[in-house]
Amino acid sequence: MATETPPPAKTPARLPSTEEFVAVHESAEFGELRRSYRGFAFPLTVAFIAWYLLYVLLSNYAGDFMGTKLFGNVNVALALGLAQFLTTFLIAWWYARTAAAKFDPKAEAIKTRMEGGA
Repeated sequence: MATETPPPAKTPARLPSTEEFVAVHESAEFGELRRSYRGFAFPLTVAFIAWYLLYVLLSNYAGDFMGTKLFGNVNVALALGLAQFLTTFLIAWWYARTAAAKFDPKAEAIKTRMEGGA
C-alpha cells in the first residue's frame, strides 16, 4: 500500500520556433547578457592561463628560483603550485557568485519569456 502521493504532472515547456530563437538572439537584452558574460569570463580565463603558463615556464627554466626554500621543506615551487589550486577555487567561487547575481536572473527572464510565449 503506497502512502506517498505521486508527484504533480509536469506540463512540458513550449518549444520556441526558429524565428523566436533568432529574434531573441538578435535582441538587445540577449546581447547585453552575452557582453557581460564575456566581459567577465574571457579576461579571467586569459589571466588564469597566463598565471598557469608562468608557473610552468618558471618550473622549466628557473629551477634555482623555484628551488628557493621559503621555510622548512617548503620552496617557491610548492608555494606557487598550491597557489594554483587556491586560485582555481577562488575563481570558481567568484564565478558562481557573479553568475547567480548577474547572469542567471537575466538568462532566466529570457528563458521564461521564450517558453511562456510572452
